[in-house]
Amino acid sequence: MAMTHDSATRGRSRGFLLAMLALAVAAGAGRPLRSEGQADTAFFQVDQRLLAGLSWRSIGPNRGGRSIACARSPGRQNEYYFGATGGGLWKTTDAGTSWRPVTDGQIASSSVGAVAVSESNPDIVYLGMGETQLRGNVMQGDGVYRSADAGRTWVHLGLADTHAIGRIRVHPANPDLVYVAALGHPYGPNPERGVYRSSDGGRHWTRVLFRNDKAGAVDIDLDANDPRVLYASLWEVFRTPWMLSSGGPGSGLFKSSDGGDTWTEITRNAGLPRGLVGKITVAVSRADGRRVYALVEAEDGGLFRSDDAGATWAKVNEERDLRQRAFYFSRIVADPKDRDTVYALNFRLNRSTDGGRTFAALPETHADHHDLWIDPTNPQRLINSNDGGGTISVNGGSTWSAQDYPTAQMYHVALTADFPFHVCGAQQDNTTACVPSDAGLHLRDPADAPGRWLYAAGGNESGYVAPHPVDPNIFYSGGQEAYLTRYDRRTGQARDIQPYPRLYSGESAGSVPERWNWTFPIAVSPVDPRAVYAGSQHLWRTTNEGQSWERISPDLTRADPKTLGDSGGPITKDQNGPEFFATIFTIAPSRLEKDTVFVGSDDGRIHVTRDGGKTWANVTPPDMPEFTTVSLIDASPHLPGAAFAAGKRYRLDDRAPYAWRTSDYGRTWTLIVTGIAPGDYVHAIREDRKRAGMLYAGTEHGLYVSFDNGDHWQSLSLNLPDTQVPDLAVGDQDLVIATHGRSFYVLDGIESLRQLRPDVVSSSAHLFVPGPAYRRVRPATIDFFLKSAAQAVTVEILDRTARSIRRFSGDTLRTPGLNRIRWDLRGTGATTFPGMILRSANPARGPLVPPGTYRIRLTVDGQTEEQELTVLKDPRLGDVSDADLQAQYALARQVSDKASEANQAVIRLRALEAQIGDHLGEKPAPALKAAADALVGQLSGIEEAIYQVRNRSPKDPLNFPIRLNNRIAALQNVIEEADARPTRQAYNMFTELSAELDGHLAKLEPIVQASERFLEQVRRR
Repeated sequence: MAMTHDSATRGRSRGFLLAMLALAVAAGAGRPLRSEGQADTAFFQVDQRLLAGLSWRSIGPNRGGRSIACARSPGRQNEYYFGATGGGLWKTTDAGTSWRPVTDGQIASSSVGAVAVSESNPDIVYLGMGETQLRGNVMQGDGVYRSADAGRTWVHLGLADTHAIGRIRVHPANPDLVYVAALGHPYGPNPERGVYRSSDGGRHWTRVLFRNDKAGAVDIDLDANDPRVLYASLWEVFRTPWMLSSGGPGSGLFKSSDGGDTWTEITRNAGLPRGLVGKITVAVSRADGRRVYALVEAEDGGLFRSDDAGATWAKVNEERDLRQRAFYFSRIVADPKDRDTVYALNFRLNRSTDGGRTFAALPETHADHHDLWIDPTNPQRLINSNDGGGTISVNGGSTWSAQDYPTAQMYHVALTADFPFHVCGAQQDNTTACVPSDAGLHLRDPADAPGRWLYAAGGNESGYVAPHPVDPNIFYSGGQEAYLTRYDRRTGQARDIQPYPRLYSGESAGSVPERWNWTFPIAVSPVDPRAVYAGSQHLWRTTNEGQSWERISPDLTRADPKTLGDSGGPITKDQNGPEFFATIFTIAPSRLEKDTVFVGSDDGRIHVTRDGGKTWANVTPPDMPEFTTVSLIDASPHLPGAAFAAGKRYRLDDRAPYAWRTSDYGRTWTLIVTGIAPGDYVHAIREDRKRAGMLYAGTEHGLYVSFDNGDHWQSLSLNLPDTQVPDLAVGDQDLVIATHGRSFYVLDGIESLRQLRPDVVSSSAHLFVPGPAYRRVRPATIDFFLKSAAQAVTVEILDRTARSIRRFSGDTLRTPGLNRIRWDLRGTGATTFPGMILRSANPARGPLVPPGTYRIRLTVDGQTEEQELTVLKDPRLGDVSDADLQAQYALARQVSDKASEANQAVIRLRALEAQIGDHLGEKPAPALKAAADALVGQLSGIEEAIYQVRNRSPKDPLNFPIRLNNRIAALQNVIEEADARPTRQAYNMFTELSAELDGHLAKLEPIVQASERFLEQVRRR
């Protein structure tokens, strides 16, 4: 079957921002839309430029997440690639010292299943999207991509409906001859499965191996000594939300001796298992093409070895360490130099040097190993993909490079009550993690870069983190197998407070008394923080921090018997939570009423109680398809009875978006998905805490915003890479998202979004009301809109006396759309001069303004608009008053002004010196030259007293004594080191330095006058 790809018709665009946008009409900027919390639904169209000034900021954690694909070309020693599941492709050119993403904005799916680099041309890289290591929530892809310039640019090559690609192999001498092992849809039958071949670099594909629409290709390898010899495995596998089936008559091992034109099944060749088989992976030794290894999932499976190119086999190892959880692991890689050395990737990275008979685990950076690439010219150089990302070894696996990049797969996100707030969530196959929303400089080791400082908050890899809404030191955090802790940050103790502490593992959902989902929900009531909720199939509540729990509901799930049986089989079972079904999946206590709670299940039920759990009503939307997972419910912060629900059915092979709203406690629901791209299914939906009817939706490919209560949506992905957004949190001024592959992001300063109205985009210019700024913590975010490019734009900050204290202008502020200025809350700095080198001082940095009310004045081509800005002190400074900070600013301003006086004096006397030199000419009369030299000497003497003229490099002040302007400028640092009233000694020093400068300036004036008279005399001659 031949396929031709037309790049012009490829998928959804990551730059989609031109959809219809509904904006609510407010009476004035920054005011609520309705006093009762009702949202307006007025609608109009807006250009994407309106949002162009906004951007997402990555805040970490810089801790690697799961990777199942990696590669390198032997032609470039330090250049490696690894694919992040949910985070795109990453590259290093320094052997793992640093990594960077290379596919952001260029690919339309996020999870990399396979990567291959041409041996003959390392500029050519192939990328296969979608996961074949079939855990419960794999992300599907959109086919194959190719780069011809080592990852700088990418072209889509089709095969979009394969959804999951396990391997790509490139002919060692021909970079255009490439093979793809496509598994197909993980959650349902589809014909786009099997092995595909292209001989023209992916422009056209031919399917060369296919069994049926239930069995896809999962692995392929070629004999590097004779690349026409290929081995491939087909795997009959599928998932539903409640089970995994691995194995069936479609599974098998195949061989081709003619480059894939024809294939012979060798599944039942002598020595291989006779019964039902599941996943098979295969590796050919480069050292001896007749040596082939196969790892087979079967009742009598294990590691098999052939020494006659697959004709006959012998089982050499049946240890379960090599084949446990076959659906998630089962990768083998043959050493290119020694036919008896083979690696088996599983929970550990195992290596055998005796042909597979015995294995030993290598040192590792992280557990759960999925891929390995070995340099065919030097087997000491390796790259390994595991659940911590990609990691490199240059010594055969004795040591490995660090995995400190932001590819963490976060399940949910929550904000603490800290100021500034911390961002918390649970990371797949790691701990929970909280990171500061700002740089966190006062908390972390200064040697750590932002994104590196983090702390765990109890729980473990899969759960919710629910910070206490008032006490920032208390966290309720969950994890797999019903684990739930109360964590106290002050002591570091995590107390296990499970509602039903019965350990389970290997049991079916129907055989346990309480069914706890892998990511079972935890919620703290916003109205009554004593009430903490957790969900199995029942809702549980504690009011004494977990000392005791009360079950306050019946079974709130569908609990269909067909969804409660064993998960796994027909060969291998896997039951520890991810496959548990018929569980509560989301809990949403009302933000306005103490006894109202919404609950959603993973099997398509929504219930509500309005009396604290005494009675429950099934309020499932009538148009919700059967077994829809209610991914997240958000109770409105504005209107009692209003809530929003996100649903997803991708694990039923339905990738459509689903989301609903209600305003009457679920009696009626409205489907709200217009504008969300087909296939971009919804994980989370939340309402803005300040603007009623302004909604955010986290989807499989990014983020959307609605301004009309969900009637219409528009992309808010902006500069985000394509990545899953499983949850989001709305702060006072910021929007925060979890991603399942790129850690956390913050969209700073969303006040302008909250104020969008029809009159904004119809006006020629508009200045938004800024949110409050906090000294040293949060700079002022000043946003303004321009309908078209302007000739001249200035933004001025005025104090309460209408004096201009800072001014911004320039070409970058004249762009149509939304423009943003981040003001650091400092006034204009002191005058400086070229080449000035000072020690421990920066006079160009103005004083930090005190708390108070300021005016922002926007002037666009002569038209002026103003808004008010509030600057506040850090609320944690209980012993510092606004009056203290007024005094600090006053003295710092005096110091800055005095530094300007000193520097202006240097500028003035240098100008005089230059004029004197210019007027003398080349051969002045001796008397004239003597007079000039005397004046210049006096001017230089004063200059040298004010500034150290011998400074030429930053470290010169260590050699040449600093002068007066340096001491004055450095005093500002002393005064502003912290928020406090200046010390008496600071005042005294300012008086002393000012007097010294005044003395020099007094001496300067008569010299200046004499110099001017001299110049006049010279001019008259």
